[in-house]
Amino acid sequence: MQYYSLNHNAPNVSFSEAVIKGLAPDRGLYFPEKITPLPPSFFDTIEDIDNVEIAYQAIKQFVGDEVPEVELRDILKDVLNFDFPVVDVENNIGTLELFHGPTMAFKDVGARFMARCLGYFNRNNEHQVTVLVATSGDTGGAVANGFLGVKGVDVVILYPKGKVSDIQEKQLTTLGQNITALEVDGVFDDCQDMVKTAFLDNAITDHKQLTSANSINVARWLPQLLYFIFAYKQVKYKKKDIIFSVPSGNFGNICAGVVAQKLGLPVKHFVASTNVNDTVVRYLKTSNYEPKPSKATISNAMDVGNPSNFIRIQKLFNNDFDGLKNAFSAFSFDDNQTKQAMKKVYSDAGYIADPHGAVGYLGLKEIELQDSDYGIFLETAHPVKFLDTVEETLAVKVEIPAQIQEILHKEKQSIPINSYEKLKEFLLK
Repeated sequence: MQYYSLNHNAPNVSFSEAVIKGLAPDRGLYFPEKITPLPPSFFDTIEDIDNVEIAYQAIKQFVGDEVPEVELRDILKDVLNFDFPVVDVENNIGTLELFHGPTMAFKDVGARFMARCLGYFNRNNEHQVTVLVATSGDTGGAVANGFLGVKGVDVVILYPKGKVSDIQEKQLTTLGQNITALEVDGVFDDCQDMVKTAFLDNAITDHKQLTSANSINVARWLPQLLYFIFAYKQVKYKKKDIIFSVPSGNFGNICAGVVAQKLGLPVKHFVASTNVNDTVVRYLKTSNYEPKPSKATISNAMDVGNPSNFIRIQKLFNNDFDGLKNAFSAFSFDDNQTKQAMKKVYSDAGYIADPHGAVGYLGLKEIELQDSDYGIFLETAHPVKFLDTVEETLAVKVEIPAQIQEILHKEKQSIPINSYEKLKEFLLK
């Protein structure tokens, strides 16, 4: 499998090169040269296939022969060692819980898959690789946990000061070892711009091998397609048309869902549910893509003003605006609407949704679900990660899981920076 830059001004590369480079030299995102659908029999019998085999069959074409079958299966077995349950919330609505991994966020799968692939590619390399990543919340913790102690890899995480939850901050600033957290005086878009600039700065790249663990990296992005297939496996017996509503910030997760559809997964429609950072919502109304600076919300992992992965979604629809609008909707909701949705889901179903899941639920409510439809919204993080907001909104006490209790007493270790020059200085130190 070869990957090419969506800016079309860089050489094609292998999977391993795309993983190690992260971003193409022309600043474009890497994209697979082709997507070959799985045979219909795969989905016809999916309820009889275990998750590791499902994952292997779905992901192997994107990896090619660069990770041998035995090693790839071992990686997937290690990465997928927790559950991905679909929980009924209403008569024709369920939620896909993606928070049962070690950092209790959906990014655990992609971060761990990438870490293990990079560890495999770097196994005989004496040179250090620096993973440089920006986070709006959960990416940092998942990447830190996934790469902790990986030989030959240093991790540098940029996060916006005061704009991630306390628990999210603890998860990315308390691990030590090969993990360093940089606290940026700005918003997520500032962090992301710094990362992208560093990748193109020869003064840095002549001395360091940089790669990214954001969803711009193919090894972080593509494994997320497995969530949608696992959900279908669980609800296939309902014999209904599936509509996925995905809380969306950088649009990597929903983009991976569209890849799953291209593999043959039966999906009727996708809904991108956003907070007030509504760049894609406005685009689908006007066909003009006009990013704006991100705004802080209670669903902070979606506080992205210029979502990197949307260009991949456009490519998946062959840059056909009408085709995209037919299969893909986007809606925006403010914090008050989010809190009201959290209250409704809790009062009607006794289910505690985090702010991101609540936004996903609202997206389904904008679609007129038919009796023949089953809507699934993605619950992307455990409510405990947004403890203050959840407990204040619902007037409930959320039990703190053991893996969160372990970090609460640890001391935060971060380095404040306020400019790209400070990042460059740190990387070259």
